[in-house]
Amino acid sequence: MKIIIAGGGIGGLVTAMRLHQDGHDVKVFESVKEVTPLGVGINLLPHSVRVLTNIGMQEKIAKIAVPTEELVYANRQGQFFWSEPRGKHAGYRWPQFSIHRGKFQVLLWEEAMRVLGTDKLIPNAHLQDFQELGDQVKAIFINRETGEMIAEEFGDILIGADGIHSNVRKKLYPEEGGVVFSGNVLYRGTARMKPYLTGASMAMIGSMQQKMVIYPISTELDAEGYQLINWVANLRQASGKEITVRDWNRTVGKEELLDLYKSWKFDWIDVPEMIEKTNGGIFEFPMSDRNPLPRWSFGRVTLLGDAAHPMYPIGSNGASQAILDADALALALQNHADAIEALKAYDAERVPATAQVVLQNRQKGPDFIMDLMEERFPKGFQEGEVPHAELAEVMAHYKKVAGFDVETLNSKA
Repeated sequence: MKIIIAGGGIGGLVTAMRLHQDGHDVKVFESVKEVTPLGVGINLLPHSVRVLTNIGMQEKIAKIAVPTEELVYANRQGQFFWSEPRGKHAGYRWPQFSIHRGKFQVLLWEEAMRVLGTDKLIPNAHLQDFQELGDQVKAIFINRETGEMIAEEFGDILIGADGIHSNVRKKLYPEEGGVVFSGNVLYRGTARMKPYLTGASMAMIGSMQQKMVIYPISTELDAEGYQLINWVANLRQASGKEITVRDWNRTVGKEELLDLYKSWKFDWIDVPEMIEKTNGGIFEFPMSDRNPLPRWSFGRVTLLGDAAHPMYPIGSNGASQAILDADALALALQNHADAIEALKAYDAERVPATAQVVLQNRQKGPDFIMDLMEERFPKGFQEGEVPHAELAEVMAHYKKVAGFDVETLNSKA
């Protein structure tokens, strides 16, 4: 089939390579003029690395990522109350990777150009409109700055992988309205620090009122023995502070964060020092999502990734779910010769699965255990007080909802 993809982000590019692998004629149109390594860190969980491995990407990713060894949770006093191995260290057949989002994006773009051909990836092409014409769908792409038409493309399927502010979704659901703001604001940055714990540990500290997520995104050490550490501060929105639009590129100063985290100096990580050493800007944006949709596919048009199911960055699962979409869509097209029937099958699998994750993340997902510990032990805990069985139940439940409990995942090829 001839397939048009609007959006050359992580979901769109993995989908393009996965569909090309099955013999489809795929063309990707991306709004930006040039794909550059913007952003900070993300995690790729084993269920998504399985898909990436099957399209030949694992070794390439491993060269620029950290294979995560463990996940630890600590309270705001720096006391650990939960730890677990991750990736292959936890018995999965595939690793978990912590990686710089922008470097991963560039890697995917370059690999897609190599695999599909340079004429199959069109930058500076923003989706303006689309319509179904019998057994085809027509999509019109423009230069967003000038309004000049870049392409009028015809295909069997149009995939909207154009992000949380998707034009495809807007046309399918014109009355939906804007994103849903959680009331939490995220601050992201990277700093060079001495490696902490294993040197490949992901740490969650505090509670949902004031949280810090830390993980290394490079295995390389500089001349001083410093490693590149990604950090994300999660704060309840301050009274009177209005932030309602998700924007990955808005920067802020360090002063407010340094004051809020000034006491978070532990023997295993110094959070104020990390904030102080941040280079390249601190990015501020509201933690937002959208309500789950009843369906993504209408005739020959469908949604994928953040265009379909934007979710809170809880459980390290946003990019991974977009990659799972890519695989599910490819399998649906393998099993159904008719494009419309294939998209119905894709919906039947992924719409309810991702809705569960979106709603679970709104209920704090696995990070529920942070609030549980803060509520029960606001001044810290003594040895023997941690309710390990209760915490284990929460963590196991989320893995099942998100699709990466080890037994189920390891049964897949």
